[in-house]
Amino acid sequence: MPEDRKGMEVRLEDVARSYSMRGKAVPVLEKVNLLIEANSRVAVVGPSGSGKSTLLSLLGMLDRPCAGRLLHNGRDLRLEREDVIDEFRNRHIGFVFQFHHLLPEFTALENVMMPAIIGGQSMTEAREAARDVLDAVGLEDRVLHRPGALSGGEQQRVALARALILRPKLVLADEPTGNLDPETGKAIHDLMLQVNEERGTTLVVATHNRVLAARMPRQVDLRVLLGLGEGS
Repeated sequence: MPEDRKGMEVRLEDVARSYSMRGKAVPVLEKVNLLIEANSRVAVVGPSGSGKSTLLSLLGMLDRPCAGRLLHNGRDLRLEREDVIDEFRNRHIGFVFQFHHLLPEFTALENVMMPAIIGGQSMTEAREAARDVLDAVGLEDRVLHRPGALSGGEQQRVALARALILRPKLVLADEPTGNLDPETGKAIHDLMLQVNEERGTTLVVATHNRVLAARMPRQVDLRVLLGLGEGS
């Protein structure tokens, strides 16, 4: 596979994450051991509060583990400076959230251009790349529309395009269809699977929708991963 189509391998070794609440440490993830192979498609499922969003935040280096090792293509980013982590994240990891977080005053094109501009591309390069990726997600006729003029599904397509503009090796999607009707949600899910197939991007999707999760080759259930009982 060409180098630019190789996804990212992520390995978690005895990873733990807890948060302080009223002076007491509250564990969310404990001794997580997980290998996400390059170019794979993985669904993370589990009940609310089981740590799905926390796990994705760790995978995307938006948060750091309290214990254990987290390796991206064998690299332990915990040891790096914040600016190095920021650059790595912007260049190699794309995020899609339940809420699209589009800037309402900017067009779809301008929203998608943002990561490329932050990454140092010229306005011309960023604009061309943004048009290409918006075309890839079926929004070639909506590039100059602001978010308020787009449907929920179209807004999420813009968010996906924004996540893909720098051709990341890892895409993390946290409940990306949670605010969409079933038909639109399925279409967005189809699009993410298509992107994984065409670009070789490693795809990790956290979802409570087990119908959509079942379409992924691999599912990680945090209730099993954490050894929680059925009543948890």
